[in-house]
Amino acid sequence: MPVVLVIDDDRSVLHLISQAFKDSDVQVVTAGTAAEGMTAIEKSPPDVVLLDIMLPGTSGLDSFEQIHRIDPKLPVIFITAGGTSDTAIEAMKLGAYDYLLKPLSIAKVQELVRQALRTRRMMRVPVGLPIDTPQVEGGDLLVGRSPRVLEVYKAVGRVASQNVTVLIRGESGTGKELVARAIYQHSQRKDGPFLAVNCAAIPDSLLESELFGHEKGSFTGADSRRIGKFEQASGGTLFLDEVGDMSPLVQSKVLRMLQEQRFERVGGNTTIETDVRIIAATNRDLEKMVEEGNFRSDLYYRLNGFTIDLPPLRERDGDILLLLEHFIARFSREMGKRDVEGFAPEAVEVLMQYSWPGNIRELQSVVRQALLNATGPVIVPEFLPEEVRGHVRGRARSESEPVHGEHPNGKMPPADFQEFVERRLDHDSTNLYAEATEMMERYLLTRVLQTTEGNQSKAAQILGITRGSLRNKIRSLGISIGQVVSVGP
Repeated sequence: MPVVLVIDDDRSVLHLISQAFKDSDVQVVTAGTAAEGMTAIEKSPPDVVLLDIMLPGTSGLDSFEQIHRIDPKLPVIFITAGGTSDTAIEAMKLGAYDYLLKPLSIAKVQELVRQALRTRRMMRVPVGLPIDTPQVEGGDLLVGRSPRVLEVYKAVGRVASQNVTVLIRGESGTGKELVARAIYQHSQRKDGPFLAVNCAAIPDSLLESELFGHEKGSFTGADSRRIGKFEQASGGTLFLDEVGDMSPLVQSKVLRMLQEQRFERVGGNTTIETDVRIIAATNRDLEKMVEEGNFRSDLYYRLNGFTIDLPPLRERDGDILLLLEHFIARFSREMGKRDVEGFAPEAVEVLMQYSWPGNIRELQSVVRQALLNATGPVIVPEFLPEEVRGHVRGRARSESEPVHGEHPNGKMPPADFQEFVERRLDHDSTNLYAEATEMMERYLLTRVLQTTEGNQSKAAQILGITRGSLRNKIRSLGISIGQVVSVGP
């Protein structure tokens, strides 16, 4: 269970943050003084620290520097009463993760802490390369022994220690972030920060600020100065995912940063120097985008210092069985389904024949759903999602068959969800909220995409989210637009 340490002499703040995570998987530990906080860190290192700027007898910067010496990768979020606090800004420059303004917003606290926990995991959890590295307990592992995957391992080994820009290419769900983390953890910058930005998930108007920061008053809603990721990641590595989705303006600023390692915040005129290594990733055809004028050729050449191509799962002969074994062992522990021993031969045959449009991310989702449906020690075909059973290589879904999340009558009967919840309760689930949310999201997105006939822009408008967020959800849930849209005669 992730642990958040809150150091603040205001009991109301300690209570508010404790209540914010009361019904979650996050444990909150509180301390009223800097000395108590340091003792807690040394006794049992937390995953995130929320630190008040004004503590009795000490300054926030002094406390931060102590924490940073103990663990330079520990995300520290400052709590400040003033949006123009020079101390908070100075701490951000020295490596603090972010800061929160009083009065605290519970939603903002939850969002920022979740982001920091994800960053902490990316920096802390090791990624093993099976070709030369034993798996570390509790770590992630790049799984596969097919010839093309072995080439990926070798490429990571060749480029990790070199201070060059890396471009990771591959379809959605092939594991680009895992490869980026492996490069970082095997690099000379492994003791520095590792931050990730999904360029497709952030609206164009905010992406520039996310990367470069902004000055107070530079645009509507900029009520305080913000330190961008290029500044925060100085001395470390910045992972730019879905880099092909950047607007022309952001492309030009990123190009200059790569050329000079200098930039200005949005609305500022002070030049800031940084030292950051870029790892970029995309599932788009950048060469075609360059030809069409949608991506700068000079930026493409800068990003393409060293290329790693990740093969789609359907082209990784023999790796599906290895991945199934890996994920069934991992998820059965996480979901409390230790009685499940593996897949029946008939289920394996179905999985081997499936085309896996969502690649490894979809495979993970299928294994989780199969474990949720399992009522015995062996997973049989009936426990697999309908879209996997009804859509295998060389066999298209018939018009009478349901698609992702769809039932034959086009609706989700209320009893289905009730039955799902009751079944998970009977199996003593410890992650029911996430499981139920994934089930409902899968149905909702599929239903809306059917209504819009696959038009993602219109679907995002109906759902009230950005198109980038919708694309991310489609990928994470393994939804295939080709299966959602029915083509008429």
